[in-house]
Amino acid sequence: MRAVPAVVATGGRSRQTPFVNDTTRRPSPLGLFALLVVVLGVLTPRRAEAAAFDLNDASWEGCTELLGLARELLDDDRVVISATLDWEQVEAEDGILVLHPVKPMDAEEAAAFMKAGGRMAILDDYGKGDQLLEHFKITRRTMPSRPQSFLRGNPAFAVATPAFDTSGNEVLGLHPTVADVKQVMLNHGTGLRHPDLTPVLEVRVQRGDAVTIAVAGQIDGPTEKGRLFAMGDPSAFVNQMLRYPGNRAFAEGLVRYLADGDATDRRKGRLFIVANEFGEKGSFGGVTPLRKSIDRKLQAAADALQELRDDGFPWWLHLVVAALCAVVVGWWVARALVRLYASRVPRFARPMPLVAQGGVAGRAAVLSSDASPPALALLELRSALSESLAHHLGAGGQPSVSELIERASKDSPLPSALQTEAQEMLRAMRAAEDAVVSGSPARVSQTEVKRAAATVQSLLDQLAVDAHLPSGFKRRRGRRSDEPSDTAKEQGSDEASS
Repeated sequence: MRAVPAVVATGGRSRQTPFVNDTTRRPSPLGLFALLVVVLGVLTPRRAEAAAFDLNDASWEGCTELLGLARELLDDDRVVISATLDWEQVEAEDGILVLHPVKPMDAEEAAAFMKAGGRMAILDDYGKGDQLLEHFKITRRTMPSRPQSFLRGNPAFAVATPAFDTSGNEVLGLHPTVADVKQVMLNHGTGLRHPDLTPVLEVRVQRGDAVTIAVAGQIDGPTEKGRLFAMGDPSAFVNQMLRYPGNRAFAEGLVRYLADGDATDRRKGRLFIVANEFGEKGSFGGVTPLRKSIDRKLQAAADALQELRDDGFPWWLHLVVAALCAVVVGWWVARALVRLYASRVPRFARPMPLVAQGGVAGRAAVLSSDASPPALALLELRSALSESLAHHLGAGGQPSVSELIERASKDSPLPSALQTEAQEMLRAMRAAEDAVVSGSPARVSQTEVKRAAATVQSLLDQLAVDAHLPSGFKRRRGRRSDEPSDTAKEQGSDEASS
């Protein structure tokens, strides 16, 4: 239990008695060091590793082969890779290849780009690309458990074949991306479903209808017609899978389809390739609405918090936190070593505050305290006046102050001005008593208390009332310095008698 310093009332003001609180607990350096270790352990990020589909990763699950293939088919300046897709830099004749997005894309910008004549391909299986596909009514579906053809005895490595575009009973042909493809090896992909889009690749099953793995469609705009290509297996384009001739031919066809167009729409645009965790900024056409700017900033803040929770703080921030913790611990240790402690005063030797004492001293301390309301002093004056008059008149019972003043004034009439002051004082005292009893604040000023004290003194003087004081108090108070004491008077009388 924490000790409370004693309050001593001195001259109407309170002060605290200084003593050392020996129950206060201070943190130890060992505890601070343990806290520092725990904080650094929590904030330590995992080892940075290249994610799948990384365009700069040359391992089996990277996409450096796809990037090299695109630069080989197109000029280097026509292939753009970036961690942020700037919609203001994208033109209507360009193409966008999206690999496994881990954050939802802006469907409004994608739709505006394709309605202006642009071409976009979304290759995603279990990322956040499904939210953009749902905007165009494309939904995912599971792959068949028993495909007709698969590799290594594992149905997850199903074999997809080109799907013929049909219109009624008429076969229209193959999609341009798979014109030179016989089969594509898949790797744990997902199927896609859309009633109106053209199927591009499908996985045939032993029984039942084939499952579509890639679809393509036309996005109509006011004056132009764009293209949307969607596939449920981006793993078909990783480095290890591009060693298969069908996968490589399919990748070449997709790159040419996005950047160079097809027989119905020849173009010479650029190819933007983004993968995994990429950002977006700007707006297609160069005008970004305020609402979209705010939404993107909020989304960026939410993504930053999520990344911080998943991967921890960067390495430089760890050094800053460690340095600050070391400075704080050093400051605390230095402060604790040079601190001077005052000696403890024994509890029995500590002075007792006047407000805790009884008698006249305690009552005076309570009345003179700044925390005491002036109404208490006013009521104390009324009590002193009542006791003095009752003692002077020898009245019994509990007569009111008004009755006592009326009885005393029969022998010594009061001036009219003093009577008026007395009546006003008694009304103020009754109002203060009512306020104290009801618990409401009593509006009594120090000036009113001083005026009441002067009125009480005038009443006692006018009525010739001798205030009731303790035995011997009046004589000690009124004795002059040259007046002999009572003991001296007794000794003098004894000597005279002898």
